[in-house]
Amino acid sequence: MTRQFRGESLHKVDTKGRVSVPAAFRRVLEEGDPDFTGGSFPNFVIVYGGVRGNCLEGYTISAIAKVDKLISKMPRFSRDREILERFINTQSTYMQLDETGRIVLSLKLKEKIGIKDEALFAGMGEKFQIWEPKNYQNEVDNLDLAFKNLSEDENPFLKLDQLQD
Repeated sequence: MTRQFRGESLHKVDTKGRVSVPAAFRRVLEEGDPDFTGGSFPNFVIVYGGVRGNCLEGYTISAIAKVDKLISKMPRFSRDREILERFINTQSTYMQLDETGRIVLSLKLKEKIGIKDEALFAGMGEKFQIWEPKNYQNEVDNLDLAFKNLSEDENPFLKLDQLQD
């Protein structure tokens, strides 16, 4: 089993858009880049299209390849496939960590999610998200409230039992 993106981490963004990627996330990015070797810097993909929240989503090279494979199974000229290709392929960008474990968020990416001087990284298993911290806290607060209002049979944790081997 491969490592997963887990946890939350707040990082400063400098005036050039440089931000450190959490150290634990860097290990996942290294494992998920088939071309990574010691002494090189891992590549990954940031998706900014079609994301449900006001955030960016990061995928390892291996994880985005799985998504691409699923999309390629859809009928070639279907509208659904075109939408997913537009969001996943067109509205995304390759990134590479630098020698200090940082990336550069372009002005376009920062403006898309409202980042100014801080970015919050949130692990989501096979992917991670980058948020403007206040927007992230609002998202978490809304999620907590919705979860507290679920009936017993709506609890998503109970659904995990149904998926056991």
